[in-house]
Amino acid sequence: MGSMLMLGFAGFMGILKIILMALAALGLFDAAFRREDAFRAADKQNKVFWLIILGIALVVSYLFSLLSILPIAGAVACIVYLVDVRPALQQVGGGRGGRGGWGRRRGSSSDGPYGPYNGGR
Repeated sequence: MGSMLMLGFAGFMGILKIILMALAALGLFDAAFRREDAFRAADKQNKVFWLIILGIALVVSYLFSLLSILPIAGAVACIVYLVDVRPALQQVGGGRGGRGGWGRRRGSSSDGPYGPYNGGR
């Protein structure tokens, strides 16, 4: 009975480790494709800072057990980036390399540079 419980706990911790690694990879990928000036405009730390922090969080979540403090700190850093920094970057228009952000609304085909075109009415 005890070995089955430990096996279930180990499986749960493995799934949690994969989720934390995916969270760090998502944050790192998102930060890598954001423009540098968007970080300054949003009054957040610079792009290099977030790339280093999120990269360390990804490596630490892979190497260490989740019961230590380092992966927990990495998870907190990833959550701060995804909940605080990323929306601020999207707010100032910090698209990924000029292609626009995820989930950004596109105008219709009749939109001009200053708004919708109404056909000269």
